[in-house]
Amino acid sequence: MSVLGLDVGNENCVVAVAKQRGIDVLLNDESKRETPAVVSFGEKQRFMGAVGAASATMNPRSTISQVKRLIGRKFREPSVQDDLKLVPFETSEGPDGGILIHLHYLDEKQSFTPFQIMVMLFGHLKQISEKNLETHVSDCVIGIPSYFTDLQRRAYLHAAEIAGLKPLRLMHDCTATALGYGIYKTDFNGGPANVVFVDVGHCDTQVAVASFQPGQMKILSHAFDSNLGGRDFDEVLFRYFAANFKEQYNIDVHSNLRASIRLRAACEKLKNVLSANPEAPLNIECLMVEKDVKGFIKREDFEKLS
Repeated sequence: MSVLGLDVGNENCVVAVAKQRGIDVLLNDESKRETPAVVSFGEKQRFMGAVGAASATMNPRSTISQVKRLIGRKFREPSVQDDLKLVPFETSEGPDGGILIHLHYLDEKQSFTPFQIMVMLFGHLKQISEKNLETHVSDCVIGIPSYFTDLQRRAYLHAAEIAGLKPLRLMHDCTATALGYGIYKTDFNGGPANVVFVDVGHCDTQVAVASFQPGQMKILSHAFDSNLGGRDFDEVLFRYFAANFKEQYNIDVHSNLRASIRLRAACEKLKNVLSANPEAPLNIECLMVEKDVKGFIKREDFEKLS
């Protein structure tokens, strides 16, 4: 039986499977390797993955994302409050001090915990796997950040079990990266080789140093910043253009939820353009009050803002 590898990120999920010929990354219904970590609740049904992400603009209050940052956390934690400022859905403190997510589903107001949303995501990844492999799957290895607490780790294991999976173990993200790097390499005969791996994710940055010898791998050290990732660079661009548009077009993006979502999505694409170009334009049609907006930024100016 094949063993799944599940990478549940803050923004996207990836499923891979170990086979006799190697490691294969499975494709979702859109023939893509990455599946958005999104669950959207409509009037009569819920939408998962890419279909759910497509509902983010039209149905932002009932489209749930970034639950990786919320699972196993307390509502009153300062870092949790900072994270909740970046999400469009309504939240409150639960009876146990945890987080409750409030939304409209099946024509009534309902509440879910981040744990319940994670169960739905695991179930969706299981469906993708079984559709690709055309067989029942259960055994899996789940990637997690090295800074996860024991409570968060147990929540991941429990959520996967409820979704019908059998987690064999949890593996740190950088450990999985190092293993994927060294598993097929055969040029470690000259003694231990130390390699540094840097993982800049959507919401965090992790670094690990691994030592390789023939047939062996050992993680020597690891470090992390759990509050520095790609979304923080997006937020820098968002604040810059929000202030620019308020001055130039007399519109307040912060006052309109859909406009904020569209601007953040545009800023993420602009950031990717800046990674390979010295400058990048930004154009959004009908951002607010039927106004088309245009912006421009140079990479050197973006680096100063960061």
